[in-house]
Amino acid sequence: MGGRWIERWEPEDETFWREQGEGIARRNLVFSVLSEHIGFSIWSLWSVMVLFMGPEYGVDPAGKFFLIATGTLVGALIRVPYTFAVARFGGRNWTIFSALFLMVPTAFAYTVMEPGTSYGTFLLVAALTGVGGGNFASSMTNINAFFPLRKKGWALGLNAGGGNIGVPVVQLVGLLVIGTAGAAHPRIVLGIYIPLIAVAALCAALFMDNLAPVKNDTGAAKDAVRSGHTWIMSFLYIGTFGSFIGYSFAFGLVLQTQFGRTPLQAASLTFIGPLLGSLIRPLGGSLADRHGGARITLWNFAGMAVATGVVVYASVIESLTVFLVGFIALFVLTGLGNGSTYKMIPAIFLAQGHRKGLSGEAAEAYGRRLSGAAMGLIGAVGALGGLGINLAFRQSFQTAGTGTAAFVAFLLFYGACMVVTWAVYLRQPAVVPDTAEGAEALGEPASQRGYAEV
Repeated sequence: MGGRWIERWEPEDETFWREQGEGIARRNLVFSVLSEHIGFSIWSLWSVMVLFMGPEYGVDPAGKFFLIATGTLVGALIRVPYTFAVARFGGRNWTIFSALFLMVPTAFAYTVMEPGTSYGTFLLVAALTGVGGGNFASSMTNINAFFPLRKKGWALGLNAGGGNIGVPVVQLVGLLVIGTAGAAHPRIVLGIYIPLIAVAALCAALFMDNLAPVKNDTGAAKDAVRSGHTWIMSFLYIGTFGSFIGYSFAFGLVLQTQFGRTPLQAASLTFIGPLLGSLIRPLGGSLADRHGGARITLWNFAGMAVATGVVVYASVIESLTVFLVGFIALFVLTGLGNGSTYKMIPAIFLAQGHRKGLSGEAAEAYGRRLSGAAMGLIGAVGALGGLGINLAFRQSFQTAGTGTAAFVAFLLFYGACMVVTWAVYLRQPAVVPDTAEGAEALGEPASQRGYAEV
């Protein structure tokens, strides 16, 4: 097979894990986070580039939102093949390739980022940045295979959070460039990332491994597609991760368009929300562990609806201060919701295994198999929420000159997410068995029903 392939990998064997597995897994996690982090930065690159595009570029706000939306769409769709690429080519091999592939959109952007370039060219380059969105799917699939069940939550949370922080980091880089060199020098941002991409690929080549036992399970993928819970959770993930990535990409442009901020003023605020949303994601998972995933998700959507109401009010009275309070609260809540919804997925499929009459290791194996396949699809569909948000902003600003109408639509959507969460996972339908796993899937902590903590 070539490359650094590990033929035996048994992380559930405590002796193997203690003597060999843990050190290898942690090393792969570190460099997986590095590559995924830069992938997120490149995916969100045009949320920064549009801040450099003054009147001399000849692109109106609607056109800028469409540039951002194009990268979001490609990043969402490409997550599906990236999910299966790890088992086909090896985690190390695919990380090297996917990191190096980030050079393509970055180098093209470096070449064309100047006044006089056609809008079609900008659109093509923005679409290419979508490959950075695929890095999340392959990275999560790879790290999931390295860690035992009891360690997956911590490892996947760290991997996802470290990747998400790539969004505010590239925005901070943009702020630094605008604040020092000025808004006429976008190529400096791109010049910083080109060597970082090379470093990520080199580190993957030197320090990561391929796992030979990891194989694609096409049967599990088909079962996940047929499961209604996959699509229900995809809908809820649109509300959490879709909102996070959509708001992250659009925040600076909204500040410029609706509140007349200069590029420097917008850039000085843009990174705050994505940073807080990324850092708080593990807390959402922790709260779901203690109080139940569906319960935290329900209250989180309620909070998002309230925060959106604050943003709508701020838009009407044209108060930047109130707007920032509401918008940053939205970012924090999207991060919490990302953690709680992802926590729900394995619990739901574990409960499904019990409904089928399975128990013990058989039920756990069924839950792992289906949830692993479903996560890739849920992540891809959820990312499409970012496309919807940017298209909604584009239409709202194009027709009314403000984002108020878009925010009203988002508020209604969060209300629908609340209804779905309550109706499907908190009404305690009779088909759910009276087990600890079923309780957790419904959002009720096992400890409150007299069961051992799951």
